[in-house]
Amino acid sequence: MPSSPVPTASATRVALALSAVYLIWGSTYLAIRFALEGGFPPFLLGGIRFLVAGGLMFAVLRWRGVAAPTRAQWGNAAVMGGLMLLLGNGMVNLAETKVSSGLAAVTVASAPLWMAVFAAMRGHRPTRLEMVGLGIGFVGVVWLSTGGSLTGAPLGLLALLVASVSWSFGSIWSRGRDLPSPFMSSAAQMLCGGALMLAVGLGLGERLHGMPTAHAIGAFWYLVVMGSLVGFSAYIWLLHHVRPALAGSYAYVNPAIAVALGAWLAHERFGLRELVAMGVILAGVVAITLAKAAKGKPA
Repeated sequence: MPSSPVPTASATRVALALSAVYLIWGSTYLAIRFALEGGFPPFLLGGIRFLVAGGLMFAVLRWRGVAAPTRAQWGNAAVMGGLMLLLGNGMVNLAETKVSSGLAAVTVASAPLWMAVFAAMRGHRPTRLEMVGLGIGFVGVVWLSTGGSLTGAPLGLLALLVASVSWSFGSIWSRGRDLPSPFMSSAAQMLCGGALMLAVGLGLGERLHGMPTAHAIGAFWYLVVMGSLVGFSAYIWLLHHVRPALAGSYAYVNPAIAVALGAWLAHERFGLRELVAMGVILAGVVAITLAKAAKGKPA
């Protein structure tokens, strides 16, 4: 994101957009769980979801006259779709067949830690506060990974780690690449990532054995409309109207929303060890976000 001043926006609009990103993205973890429990296999769920959402967004943008991606831009979108959707979202879906939605959200919240590592590998030297945040965050990740629910679900743990690392690497890799406008870029990534997820799901033998439950279908459409379209649109609007650190604050708010909703609607329970580890991870993410805000770089 450029370092130039962002346009001003009313406090009410900012609050509404933040509320949408916090609540909607925080609730998608539970929606994924409901869709999986109701009959959707993990990769087919993501593949169908992103093909539908990406197709709708692409059609609307083309109808409004937005230029289609070039051949090179489609290639970059395919790489990002593979990293951020196939390996990012797809592995979250897979993990949620083994672990709770709240634990999945908190583990994925470690993404800013990995992003800081990959940024450092590209020559962006971390500040002292960023180093402190990295240290705190990784202590929390190790603590959460070596005890409690995740220990008994090695596949879920591995899938969540792959999801966090892949999403983070894709985010850093995308900087400076030839991509279309933000909304068209998102549509292209969803189309490419959805196609890849669908192919992987079919290759692994995933099938819809009968019609998913009404509860699962409702969760699926919630993911398409609210998660992939409304939530993303609110996030893009925030990137253009508030400082990046504020727009990126969803990274440490979403897990709290996900844990609360999981406990309320799905009766998910966590031990003291897991709750403390979650707090440590979020403390590390907050420290990194504040450090990036202090030096005027995207959070």
